[in-house]
Amino acid sequence: MNKTILAERIGVEPRSVLAYEAGEYAPKDDVLARIGRELRFPVAFFFGPDLHEPAVDTVSFRSMSRMSAAQKCAALGAGVIAFMLNDWIEERFQLPETDVLDLRDEEPEAAASMLRQQWGLGERSIKNMVHLLEAKGVRVFSLMEKNVEVDAFSLWRGSTPFVFLNTQKSAEHSRFDAAHELGHLVLHRHGGPRGQEAERQAHAFASAFLMPRSSVLALAPRLATLAHVIQLKRQWIVSAAALVVRLHAVGLLTDWHYRTLCIEMSQRGYRKNEPAGAPREQSEIIEKVLTALRAEGVSKSGIAAALNIEVEELDSLLFGLVMTALGGTGVTRTAARGQLRVVK
Repeated sequence: MNKTILAERIGVEPRSVLAYEAGEYAPKDDVLARIGRELRFPVAFFFGPDLHEPAVDTVSFRSMSRMSAAQKCAALGAGVIAFMLNDWIEERFQLPETDVLDLRDEEPEAAASMLRQQWGLGERSIKNMVHLLEAKGVRVFSLMEKNVEVDAFSLWRGSTPFVFLNTQKSAEHSRFDAAHELGHLVLHRHGGPRGQEAERQAHAFASAFLMPRSSVLALAPRLATLAHVIQLKRQWIVSAAALVVRLHAVGLLTDWHYRTLCIEMSQRGYRKNEPAGAPREQSEIIEKVLTALRAEGVSKSGIAAALNIEVEELDSLLFGLVMTALGGTGVTRTAARGQLRVVK
């Protein structure tokens, strides 16, 4: 929604909306009520403290060339609300500290190997990318914008890294997006290449991080068939397309065989419908926070009210976790890591 459309919906001239934003004068109470209704924010939201708004050039967007300015602004707007929510959570819980290396001088493949070593992963398959990122201090939120062009994005807010994932993608796609954004965080925190070169580096990092060269060479056959690919993709929980690209990159597929597999995957519709799909990953930190708050009698509507936002806005950041489903039958899942503590 641009300013002209908003002005039409609330019954004022476009220049009045500009004046409201600039602080030249305040809207009348009835206009303010219409603004809140059309933008779906409680009126109190507009009287809150100033919010931290990241600049576009500090954010790493996937598929940025296909995104319009409005789509970028919508995504950044979601990021601003996530900052508010994160600050609210950090006031009440001690979250994992950041353990993300600055590897801007390394090649993507080497950086992936070094970070795996730092995190004690060895050559093991990563069973859950969201849990791993959260354990290392990355704040992960979902991005349920209706526009499919916004795959994911990441940024640093001071010393805290944030990653936003589009939950409309397949689980394998989201895992690769998470690894891709991790690549941006470690390779491009203090600048470096932008645009297509930065995307190429982050893509190469993600491929190497999810599918380490030595384990791929040890487990994958030379000149694999598509049946082999579908079976092997479960090992690293990646898409068939991502695995084929990696097999080609490590020399297990010839150029001809690589093109043949790509054509076959397209013919079978695997580009849009992932075969043997994996279950979707969700946030462990958010689940533990919601469970702890529920035990204290704090509902989702209570959190939303504290932030002066609608519950739907909150839900869009929380991977679809619903508080009534957590412990609603007296049973909650216990996470493996105990790094989340309530701050008294």
